[in-house]
Amino acid sequence: MSHGLKLLTGLIGTVLFVVFIAGLSQSISTGFAGLWGGLPFMVIATVVCIGAVYDFWDECVRKK
Repeated sequence: MSHGLKLLTGLIGTVLFVVFIAGLSQSISTGFAGLWGGLPFMVIATVVCIGAVYDFWDECVRKK
C-alpha cells in the first residue's frame, strides 16, 4: 500500500473511531448515568482514543 493511501485511510478510520467514541461517551454522561456515573467510561474512552491516535501516528506518520 502506498504511503499516501495508508495515511488517508488511517486518518479517516481514526477520526471516525474517535468521533464515535466521543459521542458515545457524551451520550452516556448526559443520559441516565449522569456525569459521575459516566465518568469511568469517559476515562476509559479517553485512554482508548489516545491509544488509537498514537497507533495511527506510529503506523502511518512516523518514518521508520
